[in-house]
Amino acid sequence: MKPNSEFSLCALLVGEHEKGRLLLREVFRDAGWLLLEARDRSEALECIDQHPVHVVIASCETGEWSWKQVLDNLRRRDPQPQLIVTCRTADEQLWSEVLNCGGYDVLPHPFQREEIERVVASARRHYDRLPHRTTRRVSATRTSVA
Repeated sequence: MKPNSEFSLCALLVGEHEKGRLLLREVFRDAGWLLLEARDRSEALECIDQHPVHVVIASCETGEWSWKQVLDNLRRRDPQPQLIVTCRTADEQLWSEVLNCGGYDVLPHPFQREEIERVVASARRHYDRLPHRTTRRVSATRTSVA
C-alpha cells in the first residue's frame, strides 16, 4: 500500500501472519492507519526508512529475523517505533521477556479485534510520549485505533 495524505499513522507488519492478516488489515483500515507489510528484514528496513512508522508488529516465529533483532534495529531509529510481538504460544514468560528487553507488548494468536485495537492504541499513545532526538514526526489526527 502506498502512503497518501489521508493517513497520519503508520504501522508495519513483519513476518508471516497468514491466519490473522485479514483481521489486522481490517482493524488498521477502519482506524485510518496505513498498514505496511514486510515478509523479511530487508523489506521491513526499507519500509521503516521510507515511512514514519509508529508501531511495528512482528511475529516471534520469524526464523530469519527474531523479534529481538527487530527490536535492536528499531532502537537505531528516531523516533523509535513501538514493537508488538505476536505469538501463537504467547505466555507470561514471553510477555515478561519482551517488556524487559524494551518491546511494548505481546499479542497472542488467534487475534481478537478488541485486543488488537487496545494494544495498538496504547502503543501509539506511548510512542507520542517518548522523547525524540529529531523533529521528524507525523502529526496525528486520530488518538486511538478504534
